[in-house]
Amino acid sequence: MLARLLATLNQKCPVCFQGKVFHSGITMHECCPACGLIFEREQGYFVGALYVAYALAVPILSMLTLIVWLITHETLGRSFLIAIILFFPISPLVFRYSRVIWMHLDQVLDPRPESQGT
Repeated sequence: MLARLLATLNQKCPVCFQGKVFHSGITMHECCPACGLIFEREQGYFVGALYVAYALAVPILSMLTLIVWLITHETLGRSFLIAIILFFPISPLVFRYSRVIWMHLDQVLDPRPESQGT
């Protein structure tokens, strides 16, 4: 369990925990450089990652809005708009982690046949 958590935090393969999922920015490897696992299990596989991204983005935006509102004393609407602008630099991290979390969650709930022995 700890190994999976560390692999998720370090954005590593959900099967071998060694290969990097991303090689630059928001560009993913097609398969694991260490074990060869194809990351996109099927067409549309990462649609589920959108739910994870939403679950990550809502608390971050809420906290940013609250912080901006407490610091600036602007209206809540303006604070939210400022928070959205502040969120833009964070969004690539949300994108990356949503995909990695989705792959690890999927591997736990529905292991791939080639990884049954690991």
